[in-house]
Amino acid sequence: MGVVYVLASLIVLFVHINLLPSVIVMIFKDAFNFKAIFGGLSGSCLIYGIKRGLYSNEAGVGSAPNASAAANVSHPVKQGLVQMLSVYIDTLLLCTATAFMCLCSGIVPTEDISGAPYVQNALSTVFGGFGPIFITISLALFAFTTLIGNLFYVDNGLAYLNGKKMPGKKFMTCFHLICVVVVFVGAVTPMDAAWALADITMGGMTLINLPSCVILGKTVILALKDYERQKKAGLEPVFLGKSIGLDVSKLDFWK
Repeated sequence: MGVVYVLASLIVLFVHINLLPSVIVMIFKDAFNFKAIFGGLSGSCLIYGIKRGLYSNEAGVGSAPNASAAANVSHPVKQGLVQMLSVYIDTLLLCTATAFMCLCSGIVPTEDISGAPYVQNALSTVFGGFGPIFITISLALFAFTTLIGNLFYVDNGLAYLNGKKMPGKKFMTCFHLICVVVVFVGAVTPMDAAWALADITMGGMTLINLPSCVILGKTVILALKDYERQKKAGLEPVFLGKSIGLDVSKLDFWK
């Protein structure tokens, strides 16, 4: 679905290729507009950018490692490198495709068409009435896969809290029903309230996760050096906890 979305963005870009030079000039002009930069630092623009950046790729939030930890790899650094790449795919590829598609469409952004309607209008300049339908389908797919992913994260958390085993079937059924109710409530909640609640919860996770990253920093660096050492020796990297001085009696994996 990401590839299809980027292709649609490229089609819009090529149709309006004559606007691309002016768009690039506008981007660099605004990027180095020091009056706007200091105004943004003193106001809420920087905070707004950080908050939306968290939703772009969730880097530093601590949610995505739940999925990465489930990968079957011979060395954790392999999956770590893949996870780093996903940040660039989300932010530099998908977000940049959206930005150029909107800016090159010739549609002037206003408060009335901010967010998804702006993207729909941009696509409509090329695809006509199918543009809004395409964005609606894309949003539904991205939202659905996000929900499934988050449920997977929660399942991992519940298993950890329950002594590293999944709770009973009745409990999980009730939990999933509650999730359905939460999704429904979120769908009918005013956008400002929904964003505010999401900002608070995402910020809370980040404040918990970042200190954990600092604490684990030494272990991560040692694992990376172990991976690089094996690669330089022409070996297929295989990780063992004892290789970097970890107490194997406290490990569930990598013994």
